[in-house]
Amino acid sequence: MRPVSSFLLLLLLAVLPARAQRETDRVFNVREFGATGDGIANDGAAIQRVVDSCSVGGGTVLFPAGKYLTGSIDLGSDVAIQIQQGAVILGSPRLEDYVERRPALKSYNDLFLKYSLFYAEGKSNITIRGEGTIDGQGSAFPVTTKEKPARYMNRPFVLRFVECRNITVTGVTLRNSAMWMQHYLACDGLMIRGIRVWNHANQNNDMMDIDGCRNVVVSDCVGDTEDDAITLKSTSPRITENITITNCIISSHCNAIKTGTESTGGFRNIAISNIVIAPSANRKATIGYPSGISGITLATVDGGMLERISVSNCVIEGPQVPIFVRLGNRARKHVPDAAHPAVGTVREISISDITAVAGGPTGCSISGIPGHPARGIRLHNVAVTFPGGGTKADAASEPDEAVDQYPEGTRWGSLPAYGFYLRHVDDVDLTNVTLRSSAPDLRPAIVASDVAGLTISALRAEGWKGMESLLRFTDVRRATVLGSAALSPVACFLSVSGKSESIALLSNDCSHAIVPFHSDSPSAVRMEGNLLMQTRVVK
Repeated sequence: MRPVSSFLLLLLLAVLPARAQRETDRVFNVREFGATGDGIANDGAAIQRVVDSCSVGGGTVLFPAGKYLTGSIDLGSDVAIQIQQGAVILGSPRLEDYVERRPALKSYNDLFLKYSLFYAEGKSNITIRGEGTIDGQGSAFPVTTKEKPARYMNRPFVLRFVECRNITVTGVTLRNSAMWMQHYLACDGLMIRGIRVWNHANQNNDMMDIDGCRNVVVSDCVGDTEDDAITLKSTSPRITENITITNCIISSHCNAIKTGTESTGGFRNIAISNIVIAPSANRKATIGYPSGISGITLATVDGGMLERISVSNCVIEGPQVPIFVRLGNRARKHVPDAAHPAVGTVREISISDITAVAGGPTGCSISGIPGHPARGIRLHNVAVTFPGGGTKADAASEPDEAVDQYPEGTRWGSLPAYGFYLRHVDDVDLTNVTLRSSAPDLRPAIVASDVAGLTISALRAEGWKGMESLLRFTDVRRATVLGSAALSPVACFLSVSGKSESIALLSNDCSHAIVPFHSDSPSAVRMEGNLLMQTRVVK
């Protein structure tokens, strides 16, 4: 047998990829398969035919300009849905046009998630793209009961992908789901880029739910939602990991970015950056607040870890609570026959370069539970302005532990601190943090309770007449306050009580405080190099 010449070999290498490319570039126009595109006739059967044909060998399903009414569509592997400008895919307002799907992977969603407009399970290489729109017409599915899970059962999602690989959603506009807009469960290799979402048609109107997925990029998206916006969940033992979320503009009546409503598998290796969180254009909120409940919520309450999370370069305007970090122990099982989950972990959390204006008086909080502290928390270059209004009663309050409760930043009402309330935390560092209030507030800027290994450096915090102390430590061990200042007069710079020990005040500007500190045990506090009222320096 004669060897293949170099020329022929190069020719084969050039021709074979081109042939494969031509096969996968096949275009299937839905109009040519019987879709009317008039928005009146149900085109579901025609669309399913073209998707099935396309999935044999791969290609593109093309939706030219028009309105395409449809119920459930099952997507196959190697299929791209191309929605051209002027094309609108309308979800049918009739529940009987949707097919019930229960995936093989068991998760907490099995209690309530039944119907979807676009669905794929165990498939790969699927794309939804274009300049057109998918509109779920979700207001056609009213909530008919207050009982869980029945109130969720009969409201279709717009997109749902389960245990899929290499999924891309780019460019399209998604509107008006009856439930969550898009749910990705246990997928590997997910890219969501440049989409626009408006989801104010019903209750539970999340923007997106990324659930037990890995290797995910979310970028350049704009969303405005009734419920949580970019939501990371773990409703099965699958871990949500290796996630980047960047360059997005988000509005929500609830939580703009959130982890941990369910957290069975947990969360790790997540980077969130370059986010603008703004008030919703829809000023009528059926749940939450018109400007939102929280900007950034990082929580785990059903077991699972929350670790190696970075949030940076974010602007937050309007939510009641700009930053909320929470370890709880609701311990909800993801399926009825599962073991009760152990207490989860929160560690290695970095939040930096944040500028925020809070919409309510609650304050921010970072908290674990007794015996299970959150660990390794870093806040660097954070500036938050609060509305003020806190009273002496608020300052003296001690929030209940709420160990087994749903993680919501506003559940305690006004916290004892107008800025940050730290409880059950180990190894926490606040550097270059600025806290202001627009109106008088009688709560300390920072309250720390049962905290070990606390460093506060370059803090700038506003004080008010009637405020008893700028900072308050209770049962705090090994803490340093360094190079910090009260921006306006206060009675006391630092108040220390309980079983506190090894507290150092080093090189702070306490000139606005009548006394630099008050402590039940003066030996618990060491001072050095602080600027005091009347410019006296204590060495």
